[in-house]
Amino acid sequence: MIRAKKPLLGLTTAEMRTIATEMGLPAFTGRQMAEWIYEKHVTSIDEMTNLSKTARQRLQDDYAIGTVPPLHCQRSVDGTIKYLFPVSQGGSIETVFIPDGERATLCVSCQVGCKMNCLFCQTGKQGFEGNLNASDILNQIYSVPEWEQLTNVVFMGQGEPMDNLDAVLRATEILTATDGYGWSPKRITVSSVGVKSKLKRFLDESQCHVAISMHSPLHEQRLSMMPAEKAMPISETVDLLRQYDFSHQRRCSFEYICFGGLNDSLAHGKEIVRLVEGLECRVNLIRFHTIPGVDLPASNMSRMEQLRDYLTQHGVFATIRASRGEDILAACGLLSTAHKNQL
Repeated sequence: MIRAKKPLLGLTTAEMRTIATEMGLPAFTGRQMAEWIYEKHVTSIDEMTNLSKTARQRLQDDYAIGTVPPLHCQRSVDGTIKYLFPVSQGGSIETVFIPDGERATLCVSCQVGCKMNCLFCQTGKQGFEGNLNASDILNQIYSVPEWEQLTNVVFMGQGEPMDNLDAVLRATEILTATDGYGWSPKRITVSSVGVKSKLKRFLDESQCHVAISMHSPLHEQRLSMMPAEKAMPISETVDLLRQYDFSHQRRCSFEYICFGGLNDSLAHGKEIVRLVEGLECRVNLIRFHTIPGVDLPASNMSRMEQLRDYLTQHGVFATIRASRGEDILAACGLLSTAHKNQL
């Protein structure tokens, strides 16, 4: 039986130092290992040429970098690329690369499927199949061919980040650590439907941007679409956000899918303004992308523009997010690996 090697990707520099000393190697070897992985982007321990052959052999007995290439990719007519990655606990996840002029965003997943079961989301229809570890999360960034182009990462793929918070915080810590990727936290946005206690912990322990899935400012309507509203109503989520400062570099945004005649009226706009009053934030309006078995109408551009203009005129900065990758099922709410995991 071949013993699986443990991944170095997803470990902090301090943890790599501990590995080095436990193997009888100098502690600074851990720092060298981190440099090779997070700064020089190697894919094998053999490439760590300033480690002795003996040190490399000892490491290779138990460890590997932990990178896994995508199994498949699909390219959209608009330049968006969707990748399918295997994950260590079994199954697979989808990751989306979105080029936009000088900006290149990677939308990463944190779970196989999702427990939140939002009515309008294909990932929710998949159900929950498992959490990704930090190595699985970082591998999506490490192993896309466009990794050098990336300017931003958003945790808006499959899964609820707050439901896998330890792995998400570890991944963002490595992405922002000076002895990791060295990214600014403002290059990273983490989304959430609002998960009690977990969201507070994220806000306390991270400086990354936060994006809250609102989709309705009304309790009963939001509850009918998002079961998470029962445990943490949107009003409680906003009350929590008010305790944090978003007036400088850190940003708070709300994601708002527009359903025709359901949540895209000026009356809803008035309730959004009332709900977020005094909170430094923005609202991103998103067109609904139809999914099988869900009888929800998409809003039209005219109503979305009216809602955007109303919010802006009443002091809430609002934008309409362009749909990307819809033809390859890579747009908001369309990610799913339910079928692929059964093959």
